[in-house]
Amino acid sequence: MNKIISEIKFDEKGLVPAITQDVKTNKVLMLAYMNEEAIKKTLEEKVVHYFSRSRQKLWKKGESSGNIQKLQGFSYDCDHDTILLLVDQVNVACHTGEYSCFFNEVIRSEENNKDILTDLYKIIEGRKENPKENSYTNYLFDKGLDKILKKVGEETSEVIIGAKNKNKEELVYELSDLVYHLLVLMVNEGVTIADIKKELATRRDKIK
Repeated sequence: MNKIISEIKFDEKGLVPAITQDVKTNKVLMLAYMNEEAIKKTLEEKVVHYFSRSRQKLWKKGESSGNIQKLQGFSYDCDHDTILLLVDQVNVACHTGEYSCFFNEVIRSEENNKDILTDLYKIIEGRKENPKENSYTNYLFDKGLDKILKKVGEETSEVIIGAKNKNKEELVYELSDLVYHLLVLMVNEGVTIADIKKELATRRDKIK
């Protein structure tokens, strides 16, 4: 560990920027700073620690919210002055309740849509853990299971109508509404995307 510390180039304040990336989705989650102690604790505990410049103290990511980052990979760049952390993100990374701190998109590439279901799931999960005022998602969680199921039923009916109308644009819109509400139901009941993928995998070879 001391060899790693000696090779990293810290700035005049003893800090080095750290880019954090979700190992499952490859999405960049946040940019923060680490000092020697943060690096040591991160490598020892396999849970990410940073140094807060505003509070001037070490902090364990998710210590109060529970949204911890389990370390999966640690590397630094060719100049030895930037760290890349690969993590298993619990819930969401941003204190606002967003999955990633980089949610203010100016240009969205098609690559960003590759795992949109997981992204949406994490955002919905974030709303549950960190409620937002006037959030429709939080409204559904506050009303509870019966309300969520009612919306799933209503959206299913809308899908049927869209299909009967032979209107692809309408059908895509209604299917998207249904998928969103199903994701809310999944989060509410603790069913994960991985659970669904696992079940579908068992059926894949059985489809005739």
